[in-house]
Parts: sequence; structure tokens; C-alpha cells
Amino acid sequence: MAAFETKQLLCYVGSYTDEQNLEGIRLYAFHPEQGELTLAASYNDLPNASFLALNEARTVLYAVSETETYNGSFGGSAAAYAIEAGTGQLTKINQQPTDGAAPCYISLDQTNRTVLVANYSSGNVAVYPIEAGGALGVHTQVLKHEGDLGPQADRQEAPHAHSIVPAPNNRYVISADLGLDRLVVSQLDAERSLLLPHGEAAMKPGAGPRHVVYSADSRYVYAINELDSTVTVLGFDADAGTLTALQNISTLPDDFGGESTCADIHLSGDGRFLYASNRGHDSIAVYAVDRLGGTLSVVGWQATLGQTPRNFALSPQGDYLLAANQNSNSITVFAIDAETGMLRETGQTAAVPRPVCIKFL
Repeated sequence: MAAFETKQLLCYVGSYTDEQNLEGIRLYAFHPEQGELTLAASYNDLPNASFLALNEARTVLYAVSETETYNGSFGGSAAAYAIEAGTGQLTKINQQPTDGAAPCYISLDQTNRTVLVANYSSGNVAVYPIEAGGALGVHTQVLKHEGDLGPQADRQEAPHAHSIVPAPNNRYVISADLGLDRLVVSQLDAERSLLLPHGEAAMKPGAGPRHVVYSADSRYVYAINELDSTVTVLGFDADAGTLTALQNISTLPDDFGGESTCADIHLSGDGRFLYASNRGHDSIAVYAVDRLGGTLSVVGWQATLGQTPRNFALSPQGDYLLAANQNSNSITVFAIDAETGMLRETGQTAAVPRPVCIKFL
């Protein structure tokens, strides 16, 4: 396979699979001048590749397989892939069980020695050492979330670990549990790939926290709440590993009366804007960030021109936002206004079966 032009970027898309769509991971070339996506390769060896992560060197891709069983045993799995320099082509290194059903999130610690996985259905998190060549070692821990359940009986009938994200200083990790309305904080021992219980922060009852993102200076954490369509701004003491709620703000316009849930959240590279996705309203909410106090104010909303934007990604230069519309089988490309943070339609849409995660290489 020929190397791509220097002006092209590469990105991976994880998808839910079925009998008509066997490719869980796809590789795309992204052309910044036109905002166009072009399919370069696809891989059918990992079903339901619902979340992806890259090591810092961009030499290994990690992915979860969001299934209820793996190799005949209970629980899903996680896989590691070697990335070919220049082309982005993938070669599977290995695959390990998560010992928890429906793994939905995967991340690496800041030293790239540990991989962390959140198992949604089982409400637990798994911890893996990274071995030579990027392989996943046998997990060192599987930790169950415990506590009082949230009030929404149909969605909060059990703990549901929905993400696990290391802090920039690598001393702590935060796991958002949708079922418990909690952000669970653990100390991280990266050398031994272990988590130690530390604390938690309560969200509003019925909020259903899903994903979190840290400010670049580690002073704030932004949590997107799936069930009540809000973002919670929390002050973060990176030394003590404690969280203090500062603000709750809706992700929906005041005049919207339909059903909607939240999915993903990202900060712009310069920290001036925050973006959040709505499934039902089918939009990206855009906020300005107060650089002194960390709080948010609404800039506006942009329809994603598709159904159920589960995940989205900002391009490395921060000039584009790509929205993965899961239920309309599309990825829509928007240009970002650097001054206002708002999104502009580019007219570029790629047909992608059931896309649920985008990661730029």
C-alpha cells in the first residue's frame, strides 16, 4: 500500500457489527483541504469495536470488543494492533478477555505502561500491563463498582462503568458510573498496573455520568451526563484527588421537548471551547469556557445532519469536528470557527456502517 500524501491525515473508526457489517475497525484518510474522508482499509477480526485508544508514539491501537462473551466465556475483550508507519495499516498483536460484559471504553495511562477498560454491563473496570511490543498482558485487576443506585430504574438497575480516564499527572483515574451517579476516583500505581480505592464525587440523582475530560491545567473536570442531558463542571485538586461540583448546565435548548441522551465530550486544544453530543436532539452543543473559573456558557448548537451522534473527534489542528452518527450510518464533517468555536457545515459526509468511535492517528 502506497504511503499517503503528506497533507492527508489518518483516522480510525470503530463500529458496531452485525451479519451485514463485519468490519469493526476502519482506516480512513482525511483530506483537510476538502474535509473529505476516504476509506483506506477495513478489518473484520474484532466485533463491536466500540471504543479505541492510541499510545503516545502512535505505534499501537487498542480497542474494546463490546460483547457479552469472548471465546465461549462470560465477558468481552480488548485487543492491541501494531500500526504500520506511514500507512496506518493494522496488524493484530493480541487479544485479552475483560472479565466483564460489554466493555465500552479503553484508555492508557500517561506513561503508556497501563491500559484501562470500563465494562458497562458488569459495572467493573479492568487493568492491564502493556508488554514489549505493545501487547496486552493478563489483567492485574478487575474492580467492581459498588454503591447506591440512581433513581432511573430502567437504566440505573446496576452499576454501569462507562469510562475510565487517567488524570494528566497520572496519580489518579476517574471512572464515570452511569448506574451509581458517581465519579469513582482511584489512585494509579502505573509501575505495577494497579488501582487503589481513593474517593468519589456524587452527581445529581438520575444524571447518569458517562464521559469526563480534564482541563489542560488539571484544575477542572467536565463530566457529561447521559440521562439528564447536562454537563457538570467540577473543580479538581490534582494533588489530593478530590472533586468539587461547580456548575450544572443543560446540553439542550430551552425550547426542546423531545427525548434525548448525551454521549461524548471534548475540549478544544486551546481550552477555550467545550463540545458535547446529544442523541435525540442530534446535535453538538458548543460552550465557551471561562478561563478563570472553568465554568461554561452556551455558544450554540449545530445539528449533526444524522441520527444519534454517539462519538465525535476534533482534528489534530483543531479546525474540524467529525461526528459519528450511529443510527444513520454516517460521519459528518464540520469546520470549526477558531474565534467563536461554532461549527460550519462543509457538505462532506462519509457513509460508514454504525460508527461509534473516531480516533485520529
